[in-house]
Amino acid sequence: MLIISLSIYFSLSNNLSWFVKKKLMAPSFLSVAKFVEAILRRRFSSAGLSLQTLSIDSETTIQFWGPPPSLSHENKQKRSLLLLHGFGPSAVWQWSRQVKPLSLAFRLYIPDLVFFGGSTTTSSCSDENRSEIFQASCMGKLMEKLGVERFSVVGTSYGGFVAYNMAKMSPEKVDKVILASSGVNMRRSDNEAFIARAKCHRITEVMLPSSGTDLRRFSGMVSSRKLDFVPDFVLNDFCQKMYSEKREEKAELLKGLSIGRDDKTNITPIQQDVMLIWGERDQVFPLKMAHDLREMLGKKTKLKVIQKTSHIPQTEKPKEFNGTIMSFLLSPSPSI
Repeated sequence: MLIISLSIYFSLSNNLSWFVKKKLMAPSFLSVAKFVEAILRRRFSSAGLSLQTLSIDSETTIQFWGPPPSLSHENKQKRSLLLLHGFGPSAVWQWSRQVKPLSLAFRLYIPDLVFFGGSTTTSSCSDENRSEIFQASCMGKLMEKLGVERFSVVGTSYGGFVAYNMAKMSPEKVDKVILASSGVNMRRSDNEAFIARAKCHRITEVMLPSSGTDLRRFSGMVSSRKLDFVPDFVLNDFCQKMYSEKREEKAELLKGLSIGRDDKTNITPIQQDVMLIWGERDQVFPLKMAHDLREMLGKKTKLKVIQKTSHIPQTEKPKEFNGTIMSFLLSPSPSI
């Protein structure tokens, strides 16, 4: 199954270039990944969010960043916004360029999807309990538990799969929808074409890297910048930090995807206004898929193409990405 949002590649490029250029060497006991993650967590905290854990049912626990419980009744004038990350590192890595500017206008809820970060489930292993539809149900339960009655959702890549299904399942709760670099119209042939472009045999080779060499090899597939300048010890450290846990469960998520199983798409228009945000040079879900998806979703769907970006425009051109989100979500819905 195909789905990728390895924003760790570009996060490394943006956050570690100063470290390498200054030729600083990390002692063996220092994890560069932990150091950078601490910086990113501070960005979330400085935006007024706190890291919380909530049991949404008897089997599933979700870790998320959101307004502190003590402030849960404040800023009600702000609209609620749910950010859903892609298949890769946890949420703190993938939304670090959005959290501060978006927090000025929205009440943010930024969870780790099930089997990412601190989120997990003990539900039986089946395609049904490992699908993007299951993830959508879990995110819906989270928002219900938090007492959020109406919200918009932004999903990048795999997170877009989840966002689309949330919109279908709960049109009375989901206001507007933004799908970023998310080929929800993926067919089996699209999956096979990506595997060929990546020069690998199985999608797990891309999605679940086991060494720094794997990260470097596939960096060019998701970002306009490569990781050639990043030392092996840094890449190995990040690979251990980000991909050593829950590998079997994440492989089950890839197997459980309902999207891309055959050469028919199962996409129907949804009630909400939809914005598609796509990188001009996306090699995971090529731009043609965005134009096709816009036609499938109907007249209430807009497409914004961000020039000179690949699969992760939210980190490659965050100002343009954030501006598109703000403009779309804060403007009134057009009359039909």
